[in-house]
Formats: sequence, C-alpha cells, structure tokens
Amino acid sequence: MSKPKSNNAKTISVALTLCLVCSVLVSAVAVGLKPAQVENARLDRNKNILVAADMYNAESDTAEDVAERFKDFDVEIIDLNKGTYLDDSALADAGIPDRNAYDASQATKNQALSEDLGENDPAGIGRKPKYAKVYVKKDDAGKPEVVVLPIQGYGLWGTIYGFLTLESDMNTIKGISFYEHKETPGLGARIEEPQWRAKWTGIKSYDENGDVATGVTKAGAPKENWVDGISGATLTSRGVSNMIQFWLGDQGYKPYLDKLREENGQAVGNAETKANQSKPIAQPNTELAATLPVANGKEA
Repeated sequence: MSKPKSNNAKTISVALTLCLVCSVLVSAVAVGLKPAQVENARLDRNKNILVAADMYNAESDTAEDVAERFKDFDVEIIDLNKGTYLDDSALADAGIPDRNAYDASQATKNQALSEDLGENDPAGIGRKPKYAKVYVKKDDAGKPEVVVLPIQGYGLWGTIYGFLTLESDMNTIKGISFYEHKETPGLGARIEEPQWRAKWTGIKSYDENGDVATGVTKAGAPKENWVDGISGATLTSRGVSNMIQFWLGDQGYKPYLDKLREENGQAVGNAETKANQSKPIAQPNTELAATLPVANGKEA
C-alpha cells in the first residue's frame, strides 16, 4: 500500500496560519502591556527626580510615596535661549500640545524644536532642544526652593541621561542622579553609586563672575569645588564633566537660572536677598513678571 503524498500547499497554509495567530497574540500582549510600561517609565522618572532632590529613601519609600511627594513639584517648559517660561499660548505657538508629555530628548529629532550644535557641542548631543522641561518645588512664599534640571551627554559607549538639582540660590548643587546609560559595569556605571553622587552635594555651579566653576577632575587629582573622577573610567568622567558644564553654561540653563536669581534679588554665590534694591520690595517688578510668568504646570 503506497504512502499518501505530502501536500505542500496544506503545510504552508498551516504554517502561515500559525504565524498569523502568534503575531496577533504577541501584538495583543504588547498593546495590553503598553499602559503598564508607560506608567513604570513615569514612576522611574519621578523617582529619579526625587533622588536628585534628596527626597527619596530607597529602603522605605513606595510607589505611592513617590507619587505623593512628586505633587510638590510644578513642571514647566522653558525657552533655553531666552531663559523664560512658556505659558499655554506660547506652548501652542511652539507646537507643544501638552507640557506633561513633552520630551526634550525626542524634540532633538524634530528640526522645528531643536537646533544643530555643529562643532560647538562639548556634550556630544548633536542637536539641542529649543525648549526644556524643568521641575520646580516652591516654598510657602512661592519662591523656588529647589529646581531639578534634566541633563544628558555622551559618555564612553552612549548617551547618559540624568537630573541635576540646585538649591534656592540657583548655584549650590543639592544632588544628582543618572537613570539611563550604557557605561561599563563596575567602572563608568559607578556614576549611579550613592557614594559618588554624594560628592556633588554642596558644590557651587558658578564662580563670582558667573562662569561655570565645576566639573569632574581626573581620578586622584583633586581640585577645589570639582568632583574627583572615577578610577578606570576616564572617558565616562570626562563625559559627565562636559555634560555638567554644557547644561550649566550659556547653551543650557544659565539664562534661565540667571533670571531666577535676578527675580529673587540674588547674586551668584550669595543666596541672601540683596539689600537696598533699586525698586521697593512692595512694588512688583512687572518687567520680570512678564519674562518669568507664574509656574502653571503640574505633572503626575
């Protein structure tokens, strides 16, 4: 009795059907998990903002603690070149429909929302966003208590992303955190270690002339007001140093920080309010109020 002949068409049909079913199942799972992935990414970002602001305890804080504590922050979009906040009308004109969803890193892929740095690119980011998102926690008087600034720059193997927090004088570093990088484990990846991040606390960002006055030195070569580099991770340390100096400089947040200090009557390196202001304290500075509108954004 002869064996039945194989049916190639049937075999191919079964294989295609199986592939189609598997593809549908995988797509369904991916779509179903997307909201959870977005929520986890948001929670991780908010946690790292709190880490940089020294408002997070890894041993005891829960996701609920992070969400509750993050409510103290206003989220603002600033014009990096002008140093001013964008109100809702300015956001619409800039083509930013939602301040909460705005991603400065993604904006660098949009020519309308970024500018080519050319050779003037010490941080190695290629394009600089025209607008940046900052996180501001205010005191009871409505003045900035801490400001958290997103930063990014090229390390050894790829771009390093983090947050830098300044105290109310807009000069003293309160903390720093790094949440995404490709640096070598045990070497460059040590930028995440609390011991190294703690070295930034209390560092002054600017000297009395308003120039950036900090960075990362070579390991074992201490320098006043600079952070000692990580042994064996020279290129990562250099990348962090370039990143810090870029974002604190004129191309980064300096115009914004200068305006905040001016609004609050502060000099670089002096958190105390200047005496004998040219205008009486009781009279609001309408010019500055126009350039620095009241913070109006919240982000969950």
